[in-house]
Amino acid sequence: QVQVVESGGGLVQPGGSLRLSCATTGSIGRIYGMGWHRQAPGKQRELVASILSVGTTNYADSVKGRFTISRDNAKNTVYLQMNSLKPEDTAVYYCRIFSSTAIPWGQGTQVTVSS
Repeated sequence: QVQVVESGGGLVQPGGSLRLSCATTGSIGRIYGMGWHRQAPGKQRELVASILSVGTTNYADSVKGRFTISRDNAKNTVYLQMNSLKPEDTAVYYCRIFSSTAIPWGQGTQVTVSS
């Protein structure tokens, strides 16, 4: 019953922008933070950005300065604004809720950066 639904992905040219959204449904226990992961073909899933309940944000070096994570606590939604996209950003993006409640991975949203 508890799930996450990612959206906002698509095909963009290098240098373009996308805004990903992750909506959560169901009753979730205490939330310690939220994060965005991505998995490119042939690579391991990696944490791209996170935001803790206290508001602290963290970014992978590869996206620092280009991506911005934010949240809407009232809607239990987390966003990822992606600017200056590069082909290396091509991946399936997943959101993750850091909580005592076990929440399975969603389907993710495909981001493809290509000219």
